[in-house]
Amino acid sequence: MIEAFRKAYMGALALMDTMGPRDLHAAAAFASEDPSVLCDDAALSAYLADAHPDDALSKGLHLRLATWDSADASEVWTAGTTANTEERRAETVRRLKVDDQTAVLFRERFPIAGVEEPITIADQWDPWYTESIRQERGFYWDHYSQFLNEKRGWAPEAIASLDIATDRVVERLSDPTREDAYQAKGLVVGYVQSGKTANFTGVLAKAVDVGYRLIIVLTGTTDLLRAQTQRRLDMELVGRENILRGIDPTDHEALDSVDYQDDPDWIDDRFLRHGVRPADVGRPDIHRLTQQRFDYKGLRVGIAALDFEKRERNRPFFDPENLFFSDARLLVVKKNATVLGKLVNDLNKITARLGEIPTLIVDDESDQASVNTSNPKKWQADQVQRTSINRLISQLLMMLPRAQYVGYTATPFANVFIDPSDAEDIFPKDFLISLSRTPGYMGASDFHDLDSELDPSQRTFSNSNEKAHIRMVNADSAEGDAGEILEAMDAYVLAGAVKVFREQHGLATFKHHTMLIHEAMRRDVHREQAENMHRIWRSAGYFSSASHERLRALYETDTLPAAQAIGRSMPAPASFDELLPYLGEAVARIGQTGNPVIVVNSDKDIEQEALDFDRNNVWRILIGGNKLARGFTVEGLTVSYYRRLTKQADTLMQMGRWFGYRKGFQDLVRLYITPELYEAFEAIVRDEDYFRAELRRYAQMVDGRPQLTPKQIPPLVAQHLPWLKPTTANKMYNAILTERRSPGLPIEPRGYPSNIEQVRDNTLTCQPLFDSIDGPALFRASANISFPSFVGRIDHNAFIDIFSTLQWDDRDTVEPDLHWLRGLGAEQIKDWVLLFPQHVRSGEAKSIIFGKGPLSLFRRSRLRPSYFGAISESRHRPVANRIAGAEPSIGDTETDALTAPKRGAVIIYPVIEKNQAVGSPSETIAPELVVVAFHLVAPRSAISLDRRLVTFTTRDTSRSDAPIINAP
Repeated sequence: MIEAFRKAYMGALALMDTMGPRDLHAAAAFASEDPSVLCDDAALSAYLADAHPDDALSKGLHLRLATWDSADASEVWTAGTTANTEERRAETVRRLKVDDQTAVLFRERFPIAGVEEPITIADQWDPWYTESIRQERGFYWDHYSQFLNEKRGWAPEAIASLDIATDRVVERLSDPTREDAYQAKGLVVGYVQSGKTANFTGVLAKAVDVGYRLIIVLTGTTDLLRAQTQRRLDMELVGRENILRGIDPTDHEALDSVDYQDDPDWIDDRFLRHGVRPADVGRPDIHRLTQQRFDYKGLRVGIAALDFEKRERNRPFFDPENLFFSDARLLVVKKNATVLGKLVNDLNKITARLGEIPTLIVDDESDQASVNTSNPKKWQADQVQRTSINRLISQLLMMLPRAQYVGYTATPFANVFIDPSDAEDIFPKDFLISLSRTPGYMGASDFHDLDSELDPSQRTFSNSNEKAHIRMVNADSAEGDAGEILEAMDAYVLAGAVKVFREQHGLATFKHHTMLIHEAMRRDVHREQAENMHRIWRSAGYFSSASHERLRALYETDTLPAAQAIGRSMPAPASFDELLPYLGEAVARIGQTGNPVIVVNSDKDIEQEALDFDRNNVWRILIGGNKLARGFTVEGLTVSYYRRLTKQADTLMQMGRWFGYRKGFQDLVRLYITPELYEAFEAIVRDEDYFRAELRRYAQMVDGRPQLTPKQIPPLVAQHLPWLKPTTANKMYNAILTERRSPGLPIEPRGYPSNIEQVRDNTLTCQPLFDSIDGPALFRASANISFPSFVGRIDHNAFIDIFSTLQWDDRDTVEPDLHWLRGLGAEQIKDWVLLFPQHVRSGEAKSIIFGKGPLSLFRRSRLRPSYFGAISESRHRPVANRIAGAEPSIGDTETDALTAPKRGAVIIYPVIEKNQAVGSPSETIAPELVVVAFHLVAPRSAISLDRRLVTFTTRDTSRSDAPIINAP
């Protein structure tokens, strides 16, 4: 009876996939094959109360609720309610016709997801991807999302988020049945190792559903990455029926042609099943023209495989009468000139007109190899010269006028610097979509204490990312310090033992457990590293008690306290003695072949075995360079020893293989890295955060039109370290940002000069600000946080006169803000409240400044000679926001007394260098020893009449090698 009940409600949910929420119990009764099954609130509530979290009906209901929660408000059934709100859930429950008790149960078991919309920067576009199309043509997407839910264990909220994000991409492609050919080009920006493949797999599923029939996926430049991508698409999108192509799965001789016959996941039935051959139910089959083991080789005698037959010969192929009765072709191709050349040649041979084929080209790692890096100075007679891969992609786009190009990358700077005037290139002229971080992802920011207010002595495993995950190594040693490498290896072994413990206690399973050594790209270095690792492994004493004292010390001071602080629901043995029984198993798995090391590069002489995460359980130490530096997912990566330096931010970020999903072992992740590299990664995090924040600011439409188009993105790219450029110089393209408007938003310049004379002049210029101080106050930032501050007030024009006079390391970084502030009139802003926050801890540096005080001095570090990493503190910012009307009052009388219309707020920080000595609080500090730094919030009323937030000037194509702006 329970199974019949489950089937009835699963059938009801399936009915609603195309209809939206309806009377749930009535639909279940209709779908039930057993009339004795009772379908009502009491029965459903009782079932859900006893159901396991992995129960199919519970997961199915959760997925639908998450999908309905996040549905677009334009859908009729939503009654105009806003997505992911209580009002939307209430409307859903009303339409499901469940009682109040069941609605409460839904809310407790399946909370509102709060799915975050991706950031979209796009030019004008013609909406065509309607809800009816999504519902009528969802075969591959429905099966893919079901696979993620049932086989991959994705949370319903994550699937709902993916559904929205993929919609945003597909809707901006051209309608494949459109009469006139239009070629959309776009870019999707994710995070390193954050699930971009899942996104483009979803896009491919929806694209095939709506009529795209030639799918070309361009992977990275290595066979390793291409094979990984091919298998992922075959397993999660193509499915068993399309792979078998009618072959009897019991015919072992015929199965020899199937490339996954010895794959454990194929054998264990983990590949997607459609249940039928798609063509048998009026859906397109997907023909694979590449396989996991074979890249595109040219079709010589089988050229018909690329041809597309018409059902109605007198109509174009893109006509619905032809398009929806044809099959799709899928090619997963490495970005290699020889391979792409074969594809271009074969496409030229097919009989169908290329101009009629709706094509989708997905370019994974699109900032690698795809971008034209030839030097414009060497071009002749205005003839664009292209690098080989860029030239072949350009040829594909010219040959296929109905081709849509979508690039995917986590490091978009090379793509947005492409000259948009080059119509044949891959500049994302139509859209740029920035994906949100998903729960469980460990990104670069999770390894840094960005803007932490805690003194290093106060940082612990629970409140410091650096304390929990980072271990500094000596940058001076040419080949790495043996003691440091041994400690990293010990951490890896101990983490393996904890994983064995968690497995044997039923908490998780770990098919893979890896350590990465990445110091250089040269193969001869890899050989030396492999030999060195062998020596260290043999001498480490893991197979005897000789290592126990050393391992005990590391476990008790590092592994265990970190696990206890951030391990959450994943416990670790409470002592080293309790860990010991699991240590031997971990060591055995790592050294099971007698060799704990796999070298992953193109040198066949030292590559002892192929790295195959699909067919093998990999508990090994990996040594490699470029093969493991981009795109390729290193499964189970727990400990990284990284010392390879590069001067391009995008290249460095892509080497961060330690980013990704670490379910069940996030607390065990360790990164051994040099201080210089660690600083470089922190600068990249700030570059990335700045870029995404700028995109979010300008993504809002104004009067139905975009404020920002992809052509205007380059000025939003920041550079926080002078030696670490966003990308290589031959990929950068210049543009000029003229005005940046920030009503109710923070402005925090950081590029203050370090020259003594300029510091003194700036400080003296700021004397009127200090003269305005008229008394102290105690502000309450939140229920538990307060701070003392001196307060002043100054007229807007007087403040702007001072602010405009200041000298900056790079005035171009501040000028767009100044341009806006200068132009504000009395109807927009009247004056500014000046806050001079004071330390809450005793013993901090103080001094007299222009006869005022003693005033607190704030120690800050420069990331470079003229640039501070951070100025303001989180405890101070809410008060400034409330005074400027950017946040509501919390009842703090001091703040409320200062709040007024047309009033901004400035937090002023007298900054000294981190290690700078100062005299007693009663002494006056010399003006050349203190930097007067600012955090400004202009009032919400300071909006311009056109409501735009940003303006640009025309690009100067002659300045293709000019540097981009620095971060403000």
